[in-house]
Amino acid sequence: MSVKLEKVVEKFYESLEEGKFLGRKCKECGAVEFPPVYACNTCGCMDMEWVEISGKAVMKSIVMPAALSSKPEYSQMGPIAYGEVEIEEGASFNAVVKGINKKKRKELLEKLPVPVHAEIFQRDGYKTVVFALDEE
Repeated sequence: MSVKLEKVVEKFYESLEEGKFLGRKCKECGAVEFPPVYACNTCGCMDMEWVEISGKAVMKSIVMPAALSSKPEYSQMGPIAYGEVEIEEGASFNAVVKGINKKKRKELLEKLPVPVHAEIFQRDGYKTVVFALDEE
């Protein structure tokens, strides 16, 4: 079987340059994938289309970075944590969430899931997606 593959990564990063968050929606079952992938993780269908996602999400878990897993390029954001994030459109994945130190983590653990939103972060040479806590 011959399948025409789209340049998913290129389109995703180009959309960030335009200030948009894009995911991929399965034409078979309607599941939205973010970050975008070629095939649906729910049903395996490869007939996917681009959709803009809202950037609204909830953080369902929090893990503080260890010395070996911290990324120096994120230091300009202030304290960060890693967490399972579920976007409004349904996809769940691990993400960087800014604004969380050890004290804040302790507070948040009792409130999970907590609302977060996607933001575009400029890394060295390209933009990527991180999440931030919604204002309380």
